[in-house]
Amino acid sequence: MCAGDAVIPILPSETVVVTAAILAANGRLNIWLIVCLAALGALVGDNAAYGAGRGALRRLADRLMKSERSRGRLEWAGTLLGRHGVWIIIIARFIPGGRTATTFACGTLELPWLRRFLPADATAAILWAGYASALGYIGGATFKDNLWLPLLIAAGAGLLIAALGEVARRTLLDRHERADRELTDR
Repeated sequence: MCAGDAVIPILPSETVVVTAAILAANGRLNIWLIVCLAALGALVGDNAAYGAGRGALRRLADRLMKSERSRGRLEWAGTLLGRHGVWIIIIARFIPGGRTATTFACGTLELPWLRRFLPADATAAILWAGYASALGYIGGATFKDNLWLPLLIAAGAGLLIAALGEVARRTLLDRHERADRELTDR
């Protein structure tokens, strides 16, 4: 599941890892085996996406991006990956869809595989596998006898995050509208 998620991002790899870790917290699976297999699956999948980006997607990008503007964007993205690729790969690992887009882009933009991509991706895969496994294991052990409490906490956290996001969106929108009015008034 973790390998397939890199190419088909709708596969629920994180859900599978968290669920397996919950089972490990209850003594049904080995947590270290889950962490290792999740990291290995993530690494295999990311490298498959990198290979696809380097092969077919690179040729497709060359065909589709013929304008000077498109070429400029590709060069900008390549420069960004060249400077900050390690951090982009690691951070994108934790963003839904970010992993897929980043690994394909790294291949398409020909980020050096052995020197840059593989070490960064291995680090990202291990961190992600550890995080997802710890989340399930700690949650499974903590809420072993109470299913409703974690559901209420998750629902409350989701509502809080959504509310904060809406406040931030409205604040930014208000600032943008004020700035537009000021420009119009001048």
